[in-house]
Amino acid sequence: MQQQHHLRGVLLASAACILWGISGVAASTLFTLNPHVTALWLTQVRMITAGFLLLVMGQVVGVHPFQIWHDKKAGIRVVSYGLLGLVPVQLFYFEAVKFGNAPIATILQFLGPFIISIYYFLFKHLTPTRPEAIGMVMAFIGTLLIVTHGHLNSLAISPVVLFWGGLSAIGVATNTLIPRPLLPRFGAISVTGWGLFIAGICLNVFGPLWRATVTLTLGEWGLIALIIILGTIFPFLMFAHSLAYILPTTASLLDAFEPLSATVFSVIFLSVQLTGFDLFGGLLIILAVMALSLNGHKMLRFILRRKVD
Repeated sequence: MQQQHHLRGVLLASAACILWGISGVAASTLFTLNPHVTALWLTQVRMITAGFLLLVMGQVVGVHPFQIWHDKKAGIRVVSYGLLGLVPVQLFYFEAVKFGNAPIATILQFLGPFIISIYYFLFKHLTPTRPEAIGMVMAFIGTLLIVTHGHLNSLAISPVVLFWGGLSAIGVATNTLIPRPLLPRFGAISVTGWGLFIAGICLNVFGPLWRATVTLTLGEWGLIALIIILGTIFPFLMFAHSLAYILPTTASLLDAFEPLSATVFSVIFLSVQLTGFDLFGGLLIILAVMALSLNGHKMLRFILRRKVD
């Protein structure tokens, strides 16, 4: 039974990351079609809209999203989730892309699982199992090959890129760790909805959304709808729900599916050529997920200790 739960968590997190990859391709297409659409504007729109829709959905289905504010500690944690988890994952990653490039930013952000492992080792006294360790190394190498296409000499990193990329990696860890205690009590819809809504509202500090003048065609609105629904609401819900079944370390490692799916869908829809390094990197990621799927014993141990966390 525990093995089935673990597999369910792996599949949920993997599907979420695949959808994030698809949304990345949609966002790239939108940026190409309309130069007035900025990363900040798109992030604000997707977070505020998706968060609001999730909160309305939660009210309709009876999960009572406002209950989270009746508990002061829970309210502080959900605000922390939005500001310290979701904002770094989105905004700091784009800053690393702006000052460097997407491959470097992706590699730095993928250090997040290692940060989570260090956290669990220092504060929970949990060391990675053999499947986790193997999966971690294979997923990292696979991601490295996909985002660089084997050209490792292009990974020269300036201090400013290292700064923003390092913060985005920490954001991967906080985005995975902070909301976990809230999920059993308040559910993924409420926690994810408030996190996204708070993060999107606070991003207005960097550029008020109401001051932006962006004109969109019907097709561009369609891309935004895809990014909000398939690229934000569904994957964030699935990723949050997966944390009920698998370790945060495992969930964050499955983020390797994001560059893999982005590469595959870029080939399908944007006519990007696939290289041998892409294929080999993708194979490594798939093998890594298979290794992680075998890790059921550690999950049982973690569930038994969850109330102590």
